[in-house]
Amino acid sequence: QNVATRLSTTNKIMSNAIEPEEYMNPPVPKELPWFEVPLVRATEQSLRGYGRLVKDPSQAAVEIVKWPVKGWRQLDPGTGDEGGTTSGIFKVWWNGDTLFGQNQAVASNRYLFGWSCNPLHAAPTPDPLSNVGNLPSLPHDRSRLLLWHMNYHPDGGQCFFPVNGEAFVAPLALPGDDVKPEHFVAFYVDGGRGLYIHPNIWHDGVFPIAESGSFHDEQGKVHARVSCNIAKEHGVFLSIPLRAPE
Repeated sequence: QNVATRLSTTNKIMSNAIEPEEYMNPPVPKELPWFEVPLVRATEQSLRGYGRLVKDPSQAAVEIVKWPVKGWRQLDPGTGDEGGTTSGIFKVWWNGDTLFGQNQAVASNRYLFGWSCNPLHAAPTPDPLSNVGNLPSLPHDRSRLLLWHMNYHPDGGQCFFPVNGEAFVAPLALPGDDVKPEHFVAFYVDGGRGLYIHPNIWHDGVFPIAESGSFHDEQGKVHARVSCNIAKEHGVFLSIPLRAPE
C-alpha cells in the first residue's frame, strides 16, 4: 500500500509538468465552460500578500529564495542565492483570437496564453510570432482572455513594468499547490505603474488592454516553474476581463 501510494503521488506530480513545446500547442479541449475571475483595481491594500505596485522598476528589489537544504545542516552565510536575477522584454500580442507572448529574460520563452473565445471558434493564426491575424476587415472581441494554464516560481519574485505605460491585467492566486479557479483574482494595474509579485504566487503573464504590449521583466535567474493546467485539472478556462473595473 505504501508503494502504491508513493507511485500515485509520483504520477500526480509528473502529470502536472508542462513540456516547453506544449506552451505553443496547449494540450486542452477545443471547448470548455468559462470560470469568470473577479476583477479588482490593484492597490497596495488589494495586493497585500500577492506583491506590490511598482513606480520605478530599477528599485523593485526582486526577492531570491535561498537554495533549499535536504538535511539538518544550514547553508553557509552568503550562499544559496548568488544566482541573482535575469531581465529582458516580455512581449504580449494578439494574433486573431489568440494571445501569444515571448519572454526574452529566459530560455523557455514562447507561450500561447489563451483565446478570446473557445479555441474551437478561434480564427486561424498562420504566423503565431507576428500580428498578421490583426486584419482591419476581421474584427475580434478582445474584452476577455480565456486562460488554460497558470504557474509560480519557487526560486524568486518577478517584476513587470510596461515599457510604454499601458494599463494591464494580471490574474493572481496566493501560494498553495492545490490551487482552484475560485482562488484567482484579476488585478487591473493603471497605466504608468508596474507590478511586483512575491515568490510562489500563481500567475501567468501580464495582459495589456491594448492589442499588444511590451514589459520590462526581471525575475530569478534559476527560473524554476511549477505549473497547473487549469483546463485539464478543473475542466474550465479562466475568463479574465480585459478592461478597467467598473
